Amino acid sequence: MAKTRSAAQQFIKGATGDWEIVIGLEVHAQVASKSKLFSGASTAFGGAPNSHVSLVDAAMPGMLPVINEECIAQAVRTGLGLGAKINLTSVFDRKNYFYPDLPQGYQISQYKQPIVGEGGVDIDGQTVRVGIERVHLEQDAGKLIHDRHPEYSYVDLNRAGVALMEIVSKPDIRSSRQAQAFVSKLRTILRYLGTCDGDMEKGNLRADVNVSVRRPGEELGTRCEIKNVNSIRFIGQAIEYEARRQIDILEDGGKIDQETRLFDAAKGETRSMRSKEEAHDYRYFPDPDLLPLELTQDYVDGLSKGLPELPDEKRARFMKVYGLSAYDADVLVAERESADYFEAVAKGRDGKIAANWVINELFGRLNKEGLEIGASPVTAAQLGSIVDLIGSGAISGRSAKDVFEIVWSEGGDAAEIVEKRGLKQVNDTGAIEKAVDAVIAANPDKVADAKANPKALGWFVGQVMKATGGKANPQAVNEVLKKKLGV
Repeated sequence: MAKTRSAAQQFIKGATGDWEIVIGLEVHAQVASKSKLFSGASTAFGGAPNSHVSLVDAAMPGMLPVINEECIAQAVRTGLGLGAKINLTSVFDRKNYFYPDLPQGYQISQYKQPIVGEGGVDIDGQTVRVGIERVHLEQDAGKLIHDRHPEYSYVDLNRAGVALMEIVSKPDIRSSRQAQAFVSKLRTILRYLGTCDGDMEKGNLRADVNVSVRRPGEELGTRCEIKNVNSIRFIGQAIEYEARRQIDILEDGGKIDQETRLFDAAKGETRSMRSKEEAHDYRYFPDPDLLPLELTQDYVDGLSKGLPELPDEKRARFMKVYGLSAYDADVLVAERESADYFEAVAKGRDGKIAANWVINELFGRLNKEGLEIGASPVTAAQLGSIVDLIGSGAISGRSAKDVFEIVWSEGGDAAEIVEKRGLKQVNDTGAIEKAVDAVIAANPDKVADAKANPKALGWFVGQVMKATGGKANPQAVNEVLKKKLGV
């Protein structure tokens, strides 16, 4: 594991001086598994209310929990992916709390002996390390519905008992941007590992955000917890509002009350949910129906061997093998599918040119159309063929964009499209000289400008390209113009 690096200090201005934001996150990630943590009920999204509920989930008398082995494996994979300590012995506890949407009346969670210990996530181009305090497994609760009838509330237990990993960061984050970067990076790691799909719209990844402020160098301030924030954009907005709210209170001579708050996305502000004492007494005790979970080192090592190449490793390799900038590598490894697509395009080709086309042309068009990489009409093989045509001088960069548009809209083989539609680049020096002569003859007043100011040569290049329908080889055009104009 890399040496821990503290977050870079970032201050915000108040009316009476600088303040530092201190942020810690508790990220709840739904484990990717077909069945729940302690029952065989389905975890599929979108089922009819209460259709994915077993007798165990409904807390029927005499029903006992049985640990889902795949959920354990997924938690261990996650810990390994975070460079964290895997605890070979862990314990499931009962967390006693009023859960109106959890029939057993308590949550089976982990407290003092979680399955995963300390680890970390690097952000900001690997310059800031956010520590991971722990990762523990627990049950999710059901869903209460209050808006269907003025006098009644409804409960849907489909989510009740679904396995969650609670990933708790250390208070190392110092800005809303860093918090967003941390959650984004964490989601990327989970998706690479296949342990959580990271779908925040479905609630499969959500965060409780702990925010406090202090004067630089002072002790930690009183924190407020913002519950269940389900988008990276909202995490940033919630932190910005909450930090400013606390600063205003303190600068007016008030004090911060420790409490749990909610973020109202419509208003862009946090509001009080309930007061919170220094520590809740959840009356944790080991669940008497579940023995301590004992893992072997051989089991952990076997899972470790099956891990994929993770984002940081892939990023470093892309920079070394393909000569990419840190920025381009970060963009390409953000999603595993994107990285795989790029590698298919770059195989046997110039990595920088491949990255430019994947990032600027393909990703740009996907964003415009609101599509994911998996739904791209242009395959990696098709885009690779366009890159080959550019590299061989068969088409110009301008024509390549036309070919890309045709492949996107109609499909087909790029080389055949170039041939059939007459898009092949003109490399014939004689044809280019003829076009150059025509442009020079038509613009004698511009010739003197070009000779006096070589930068004006670009105007002539543009005119020649226009005259040839963008098919002339730009490098050849430049060379002929320089020779003809003597510049």
